[in-house]
Amino acid sequence: MSDYKPKRGGAESPDTYVPRRSSGLSASDFDNYIPARSALTPPRLDDDVDLPPGRLEPAPADVARPASPTLPDVGGAGAAASPAMPDPSATGATASPALPDPSATGATASEAKQDQSGTGAAASGPRPDTVAVDVRPDEKITKAAERPKDAPRSVGHGPMGGMRAAEKAINFGPSMRRLLRMLRPERVLVGLVLVMTLVSVLFSVVGPRILGEATNVIFAGVIGQAIGAKLPAGVSVTKEQAIELLRSSGQTQFADMAAKLDFIPGQGINVTNLSFWVLLAVGLYAVSGLFMWGQGWILNGVIQRTVYRMRKQVADKLDRLPLKYFDGQPRGELLSRVTNDIDNVAQSLQQTLSQLIANLLTLIGVLVMMFWTSWELALIALIAVPLSMGVAMIIGKQSQGRFVQMWKSTGQLNGTIEEAYTGHSLVKVFGRQREVEAAFAEHNNKLYASAFGAQFISGIMMPLMFFIGNLNYVAIAVFGGLRVASGQMNLGDVQAFIQYSRMFTQPITQVASMANLLQSGVASAERVFEVLDADEQTPDASGSLPVPLTGRVAFEDVSFSYNPDKPLITNLSFVAYPGSTVAVVGPTGAGKTTIVNLLMRFYELQGGRITIDGVDIATVPRSELRGQIGMVLQDTWLFHGSIRDNIAYGRPGASEADVLAAAKAAYVDRFVHSLPEGYDTVIDEEGSNVSAGEKQLITIARAFLSEPAILVLDEATSSVDTRTELLVQRAMNALRSGRTSFVIAHRLSTIRDANVILVMADGAIVEQGNHRELMAARGAYYDLYQSQFNAAITEDDATPAGAPVGGPGMMRGAVGK
Repeated sequence: MSDYKPKRGGAESPDTYVPRRSSGLSASDFDNYIPARSALTPPRLDDDVDLPPGRLEPAPADVARPASPTLPDVGGAGAAASPAMPDPSATGATASPALPDPSATGATASEAKQDQSGTGAAASGPRPDTVAVDVRPDEKITKAAERPKDAPRSVGHGPMGGMRAAEKAINFGPSMRRLLRMLRPERVLVGLVLVMTLVSVLFSVVGPRILGEATNVIFAGVIGQAIGAKLPAGVSVTKEQAIELLRSSGQTQFADMAAKLDFIPGQGINVTNLSFWVLLAVGLYAVSGLFMWGQGWILNGVIQRTVYRMRKQVADKLDRLPLKYFDGQPRGELLSRVTNDIDNVAQSLQQTLSQLIANLLTLIGVLVMMFWTSWELALIALIAVPLSMGVAMIIGKQSQGRFVQMWKSTGQLNGTIEEAYTGHSLVKVFGRQREVEAAFAEHNNKLYASAFGAQFISGIMMPLMFFIGNLNYVAIAVFGGLRVASGQMNLGDVQAFIQYSRMFTQPITQVASMANLLQSGVASAERVFEVLDADEQTPDASGSLPVPLTGRVAFEDVSFSYNPDKPLITNLSFVAYPGSTVAVVGPTGAGKTTIVNLLMRFYELQGGRITIDGVDIATVPRSELRGQIGMVLQDTWLFHGSIRDNIAYGRPGASEADVLAAAKAAYVDRFVHSLPEGYDTVIDEEGSNVSAGEKQLITIARAFLSEPAILVLDEATSSVDTRTELLVQRAMNALRSGRTSFVIAHRLSTIRDANVILVMADGAIVEQGNHRELMAARGAYYDLYQSQFNAAITEDDATPAGAPVGGPGMMRGAVGK
């Protein structure tokens, strides 16, 4: 055996570990062990089996319990919370507490309830296990929208954005306000972004008007030269005189057009004025672009910091959520909310916040400039808006169903491929390649047909939009040309209006396409808010456990149920003394793991209390409580890292010598040296480079290193082979030495040396005792034991001679032909 010595308060660790029937109490002390009791069902003991001396039969629920000795006040200076530990060298017994004689004191299964202050107040009534979060009633999310099934997460097809998954928020308005309120710490920068966006949009909207003035300068120069060419040589006239000459010569329309221009007859283009307008337009566009870039850079930082705070809030929230919340949530769904949904919120804010504000301001500014330039042309341009929206809605409805079918076919095809890939060996063994190929071909054909129809119909969207836009452009050009020819508008104004008409349709299309993206972002935000709004576990109390801790655990009239309509544990009481091993057995659903969950305060009690060394665990911070309890579970959890790091996880800051000592004590050192990198061997994400038994030994070494006062072993050997089970069992025996241990097991061979075995059924203790006593009682434990070890023999003996065994054509003891 290893020379590793577990360190714990209250007693010195034995120099060597010697396996024996009881690794805690001695045989004589065990006879005085106070039995567990339950108000539901008394122990199933046969009448012909005598109770050991000093043991008490649990009292019925309706019988008053006699007075019990009170525990010392843990708040007193130097007062111990449990009976004194005798010196092993003096008595020859293992390190265990001296047990009082129940017959002498009149003690029942549990000692008198006494709170940490020594007042003796008993815990009564159900305790609230969660506290509500302070959120505005109209903004609290109790049930968020489900994520569309089989739909891609990327942006879909079509300018209207209707070709992607229709994720809609349940409570869009309040959720949007709450999401925007998360930007409040950045309100100064958000205000700066709005100002910079306004300036950028203002300059970009004024730009076409400035270019129109430059066009007027050019057109005026051309008209001035044309009129000067018609004048006699050496004749100089003014603009008014030239227009009168044109009217007198019968060129009235040309005169009306020239009257709107600022020209000098006989002179060409005014380069000075043209340069001014061109440079002004270039400057405006440059400043607009610079401001747009600046607001994008600032907004990116604002959004990323906001999402950072959201992630931090979710991470902190997960630490405050009770275990029952995680039990009621699919693991993948919760992970998706923490990762995918927050990323989707960031992407939606990044793409919509700046563009939405800019497009809305652009839409308002362009509309104002269009009516200012020509209200008649503005009305013509507005006719195309409802026409475009009607066409988009018709095509969107036609294509949406086909896209849904495409997503469904994609999910079915992916599922078929995934099943065939993961079960490739099974498909080969049973020769089902043709069936798999047929299923793949069927789903592939469905995907082809639906994808072709969806893409074809959605592909019509852009050509129709361009067609409507070109019709609008033709109408504006013709009507504007007639107004220029009649002298009612300048050519530059018509040019500016054509640019405005293009600028007007673009924001409408982008705002419509961002509607679904914004809906998707708010829907994701609601799923995140649902996590943030979940009820939290009750705050930690300010009490503390005694130092040193001896490990006396008492369940006193404990009641609990996962579902209020289905009671699970009612008035359960038992005591586990320091150094003893308590095994809990029973069928699935009997409440074995529930006892551990209640001890760890993963769930809060609904009645009674649990004490450790006389201190109610409800008065102790959860971190302090769990720091004194070590767990080795059936499902081994190893993170991506070296074997050394996984062992050191049990105690941060542990020295190399401590890690190696724990590894040797848990028999990890025996197989580590056969690995290429030894203790530096990196365990991959699946843990496939070490066996199941080796992973279990590593978790035991981790528990060794944590040096707990109380140990919980939950089916620690259920997934290992027989040879490895012996090593794991020896390591667990060494780990249990000198510690109060709770062992949950289905393999009854692993708990035969326990001090007390509690047999549970329907949340109640139906039997208790050691292995010898329970086998002699021939009760529930005896039935479980016989079902494990003698079921095959009994079935074999009950089979008549010559009867077929295992199916047609097979006879017991027959050899195949």
